[in-house]
Amino acid sequence: MSNTYSEVWDLDVFFEGGSDSPDFAEHLKSADEKITQFKNEVESWQPADQVSEGARLASLVEIFDGAARKVRQAGAFVSCLHAQNTGDKKAGQLKAAVTEISASLQTALTIFDQKLSSFSESVWEELVQEGLLEELRFVLTERRERAAEKLSEKEESAINSLSVDGYHGWGQMYDVLVGNTKINYKEESLSVGQAANKLSDADRSVRKEIFAQWEKAWGEQEDFYAKTLNHLAGFRLNVYKLRGWEDVLKEPLDINRMKKETLDAMWEVISDNKEPFVQFLNRKAKLLGLEKLSWYDLDAPIGNTESKMSYQEGADFIVDNFEQFGKEMADFAKMAFENKWIEAEDRPGKAPGGFHTFFPESSQSRIFMTYSGTPSNVSTLAHELGHGFHTYAMRDQHLLNRNYAMNVAETASTFAEMIVSDASVKNAKTKEEKLSLLEDKIQRSVALLMNIHSRFLFETKFYEERKQGIVNPERLGELMENAQTEAYGGALEEYHPLFWASKLHFFITGVPFYNFPYTFGYLFSLGIYALAQEEGKGYEEKYIALLKDSASMTVEDLAQKHLNVDLTKKDFWEKAVRMCVEDVEEFMALTE
Repeated sequence: MSNTYSEVWDLDVFFEGGSDSPDFAEHLKSADEKITQFKNEVESWQPADQVSEGARLASLVEIFDGAARKVRQAGAFVSCLHAQNTGDKKAGQLKAAVTEISASLQTALTIFDQKLSSFSESVWEELVQEGLLEELRFVLTERRERAAEKLSEKEESAINSLSVDGYHGWGQMYDVLVGNTKINYKEESLSVGQAANKLSDADRSVRKEIFAQWEKAWGEQEDFYAKTLNHLAGFRLNVYKLRGWEDVLKEPLDINRMKKETLDAMWEVISDNKEPFVQFLNRKAKLLGLEKLSWYDLDAPIGNTESKMSYQEGADFIVDNFEQFGKEMADFAKMAFENKWIEAEDRPGKAPGGFHTFFPESSQSRIFMTYSGTPSNVSTLAHELGHGFHTYAMRDQHLLNRNYAMNVAETASTFAEMIVSDASVKNAKTKEEKLSLLEDKIQRSVALLMNIHSRFLFETKFYEERKQGIVNPERLGELMENAQTEAYGGALEEYHPLFWASKLHFFITGVPFYNFPYTFGYLFSLGIYALAQEEGKGYEEKYIALLKDSASMTVEDLAQKHLNVDLTKKDFWEKAVRMCVEDVEEFMALTE
């Protein structure tokens, strides 16, 4: 038995004193100085169209590196402060301060990118032939090409500055609204996170009541949420229009380094394979003694095997099973548990959800979640540790080569989750337990192939309608319900029309279309997982090589190089979805 792990993380190792930390105030000051230095250097740089500019460019990249590390360190710290205690008002102020310095770094980068795009093609090709610039060739070329598709440096800088109080301001408005949202249940006033946990309660009357209160709480504020969502979309669409971008998917696809053909192939295969999942949902309804499932039944446990694992047991289970795959991954997880990198305590006042964040100056990760011992908590913990392992695998890469996009960001996390949920199913002691764990695993496929699909369908339609003007709350509800009906193949009796208001993902300003990358990452990692199972223990080395490349090539090239597959064709996606369907088939056979 290992030592007892702390359920509370250690943030003092970065800056002592939480949101009142004098060290952190110092850090923000020095981040600001570094950004100013980078900005001044970039502004005074008048690149001549010749290869001799290479040395200057390399030195600018290094100055940027120093500034970006400071900003990321600060961003990670404030997101941890805010998550561990949503009532920490000072953390909210600090978050705003970090947003502001991030924006000034973005502005300097915009100028830098514009200057990169001033080199002629032939000189550029020669510039990136050696040393640091060759190592960063893909990312720098990408920055230069993107800059060429944008407005002038002056206009883009203006957009960046205005977005602090405009675009990002609306995003923060949403956070404030959610922080103040309380779900009333019996005598309790629950936070959003606490209420969400009750939607997987075994007692249907509890779920039904919580869901009714849930809808009521979001419904009471729907005007605010609708206004926020409309302004976020309006800001984005206006910027796209100015840049001459027709397709709302252009930016998310660019960010994810992915072709439209790949996205289309993936959704097409998913749409063609809904039937087994609809059958699964119908079977689940039957097992719960229902005609049809409602939204609040989706996470209901089947059977009465309340297999709970203490935090300690969950941690040991994860480490042991990572060990089956590879030593490096297991050692990483052990280190995270031992060094208090994880905030898992179940207490009021914490933010909902879970995340992983990285402190580049300290080369450490932090993981946030609320652990109450359910199988899905164990999965979440493994998932976030997967994110941590991804950044750990890339620790020797240059910061610019570590900016992996969200679609591959979900690869390592899903992979880690698969290892653990597969092991859980195999280790089940009884048929009941096996069923319950298998169901938990299939739930993930339902979430990624149905729930996320509904979000994608909703958002695509919403953006089209938003081009014509403001979309009112009633219409948002209709769009949401239509999207859910289509994505779930009509399998549910009651849907969640206010999902658009309750889902943070629609309000995130960092990345547009915060949905399809999850499904991509899930299926992509299933493809890798299939390979890992074929190859056995020696695969870890190849896996790490793939993770290292995950931020310096397109996903199509990554898949071609490391998996030898073409993502724009359906075959790869069909194989991956097939793995999900096999779980359903096993479930159906066990419940005949």
